[in-house]
Amino acid sequence: MSGTFVGMPAFPAAAHEAVRNPTLRGNLRHATHTIRAKRAKAVAELADWAELREAGRRIKDHTLRHLDRYLVQLEEAVTAAGGTVHWAADADEANRIVAGLVKATGETEVVKVKSMATQEIGLNEALLAEGIHAYETDLAELIVQLGDDRPSHILVPAIHRNRGEIREIFTREMGEWGRPAPEGLTDTPAELAEAARLHLREKFLRAKVGISGANFMVAETGTLVVVESEGNGRMCLTLPETLISVVGIEKVVPTWRDLEVFLQTLPRSSTAERMNPYTSMWTGTTDAGTADGPRVFHLVLLDNGRTDTLADDVGRQALRCIRCSACLNVCPVYERAGGHAYGSVYPGPIGAILSPQLRGTASEIDASLPYASSLCGACYEVCPVAIDIPEVLVHLRERVVQGGPVTREGNKAVLKPAKGHAAERAAMRAALWALTRPGALRTGQRLVSRTRRFHPRTLPGPGRAWSDSRDLPPVPAEPFRDWWRRTDGGRDTK
Repeated sequence: MSGTFVGMPAFPAAAHEAVRNPTLRGNLRHATHTIRAKRAKAVAELADWAELREAGRRIKDHTLRHLDRYLVQLEEAVTAAGGTVHWAADADEANRIVAGLVKATGETEVVKVKSMATQEIGLNEALLAEGIHAYETDLAELIVQLGDDRPSHILVPAIHRNRGEIREIFTREMGEWGRPAPEGLTDTPAELAEAARLHLREKFLRAKVGISGANFMVAETGTLVVVESEGNGRMCLTLPETLISVVGIEKVVPTWRDLEVFLQTLPRSSTAERMNPYTSMWTGTTDAGTADGPRVFHLVLLDNGRTDTLADDVGRQALRCIRCSACLNVCPVYERAGGHAYGSVYPGPIGAILSPQLRGTASEIDASLPYASSLCGACYEVCPVAIDIPEVLVHLRERVVQGGPVTREGNKAVLKPAKGHAAERAAMRAALWALTRPGALRTGQRLVSRTRRFHPRTLPGPGRAWSDSRDLPPVPAEPFRDWWRRTDGGRDTK
């Protein structure tokens, strides 16, 4: 995975600034509450939702256990259908492959379907360095691109923008990128959508190269699947002569029949729809003049840290993710901090467990992401493939505290010592000592109760980061054990 967003601080610092922005918090609160209420209603329509969720989990787990076999099967099927498969170990290799393929066509412009994998590797920036301009065609991605902004949500990248801000961006920037915004543009959704449609139409009709990701890849047939709501994906997948798809290796499913499960759970979890308005599927290439679709098709299979994640027995469940964004919409931390604070194209609870595994925990921001959660468990409850995000968060916190990334010295694996967690480790050791010695614990509780009037309301030293925004709970006048003994288990209080 390519580096974090340029200049991004660790999550606590970024979140500290975000929560002080009332406009941002208002935009996020309105959007997330609306989406999650609609999702709950859509999910409640299915009596077998729990069974579908379990089926999705099992399909994904089975695929991950046999990923090597299904990827080879996928390559064979895509090749037999006329496509070409490329393997990319990391972001740099993927970017070199895609840039080379575009340059081979002689084109200097490409249109793009919304793709988190290409954002993950920084493809737009890599193409621009080679003199190739990539145009986002998803409405929200268009807003982000025109505003020189960063995405802040998996499903709705411009969720942090309101209609007034979008109108201002369209009016100011569209003319620099192509067809300008209409005169007198207002902030009504219909007018904003029409301005985007007119702006993008000329790009669709002119582009010879399209770039996409994929929601799913079917190993048995070599079919790729993109689900979307606007129709821009359908245009990018059918009009250009050359199509390049950059897809993470975890997106493969074994059979066509497996799509039955995910095409029910994904739309309800993401957009609260019974089915996606546009579900585009393509297998290989088409002949000129006989059908819509690419004449030349390239599939770039992206690893970029996924194999390392797969090796982690606990953390690998993050690779089940189907990018529905349901976990973001119920997360109290995301709702207040927004997506930019995570310093990754994968924000929210899933980003807090996925980014540190793809990138490692050596950087300050990646080491802080597993702590960007209250562990309330709401994310697990809504996940359509049952990723136990709280479990993985705790697992990654353990990794951060115990040590940094695993490196090799000769033939020996060495865990680098962690930095900045000495106080936490000391506190845990002290707690372990006290909790395994009842007499010492009882004496300590009595001492704390008798000195409670002298206790500060905030913690000193490293603990201040926790107590800056909350008071320490008041200490009771007597320990619970003493109260229990004095009242005979509460019976004397009646």
